[in-house]
Amino acid sequence: MLDLPRLQALHAVQTFGTVTAAAAALHLTPSAVSQHIAKLERETKATLVEKDGRRLRLTEAGRVLAEHASRVLAAVEEAEAALAAHQDTVSGRLSIASFPTACRGLLPHALRRLAADHPSLEPTLFESDRQSSFDGVLRGVIDVAVVDEWLDMPATYPPGVASAELGLDVGDLIVPVGHPLAFGTGPVTLDEARDERWIGAGPGTVCHEWLLRMLPGLRPSILVNEFETQLTFVAEGLGVAFVPRLARTTLPAGVVARPVTPEAARRVSVAWRAAAGIRPAIGATVAALQDAWRHRAASTGPFADRLDWVTGHDVVHVV
Repeated sequence: MLDLPRLQALHAVQTFGTVTAAAAALHLTPSAVSQHIAKLERETKATLVEKDGRRLRLTEAGRVLAEHASRVLAAVEEAEAALAAHQDTVSGRLSIASFPTACRGLLPHALRRLAADHPSLEPTLFESDRQSSFDGVLRGVIDVAVVDEWLDMPATYPPGVASAELGLDVGDLIVPVGHPLAFGTGPVTLDEARDERWIGAGPGTVCHEWLLRMLPGLRPSILVNEFETQLTFVAEGLGVAFVPRLARTTLPAGVVARPVTPEAARRVSVAWRAAAGIRPAIGATVAALQDAWRHRAASTGPFADRLDWVTGHDVVHVV
C-alpha cells in the first residue's frame, strides 16, 4: 500500500515545483521531502521526478501518480472534515489570507470573535492579493481567503473553491475641501474629475485596473496602494482619489467624500476549499467574518461611510 506522507510529498513537489517550497508547505525539511520521494520511487519501482534546472519536473509516471495522489488527498481531507464535523470541535490550526483593506477593516474584529468563542482554534493571518489567495487555497496552504472583485470585473473562481459573499463595498470620489467638486449634495460622475490630478493604486493591482477601465487613458500622478496614504495626499491638496468605504473608518480633516453615479462597488467574499467546507473551523471563521462585516456596517457614520451588506450563508456557491 502506498504511504500517504510520501504521496503528500509528491503532490507538493508537483504543486510548488521545488523541494524547498514543498517542504515549507508541508512544514518539513527539504531533506525529509527528498527522502519521501526517494522511498516512493523505490516503493513503486519507477522514476517519478527529474531535475529541470533548479526545479524538479515530474516524469510521465510521476504525473500519473500525482493525479491519483491529488484525488486520494482530497478524499482524506473530506474524511477529516467529516470527522471534525461529527465531533463538532472548533480547534487546531487555520490559515486566513486577506486583501489589505479587509485585513484592516474586518480581520481585527473577526479574530477577536474567534478568540473569544473558540479559544482552541489557532488562526494565522496573511496579507495577500486575490490571485495569490486562490493559489494558496488550491495548494492547501490557505484554509480561508477574503477576496474582492469589482462588479464589472468579476473574478473567476477556480474549480473546487466554494465562496460566500459578505457584501458590497461602495466607493466614493475623495476631493480636498474647497475643491469645486466638494460642493453639492447629489452624486458626481468620475468623468467630471477626469482632468484632475489623480492619486491611485499602482499597476498590477485590481484597483488600478478598475480605475483605468472607468477612465480610459488616465495616468495617475501619485501611485500608492494604501488607501489611508491616498487620503493623506488628498488632504494635502495634491489630487483626487477613488476610495472604497471599507478602507476608511473616518475621513481625515481636509477631504470630502462625494458619492459616485453610477454607483461603483466591489464585492467582498470569503472563499475556501469545497472539500473542507464542513470543517467546524471553516464555518466558525466564515461566521466571524460575517459578524465583522455587520459590525463594520453598523458602526459607520453617514452616507459617505456606508457599507451595504448581505448574509453570506444566502449566497454560498461552489465552482
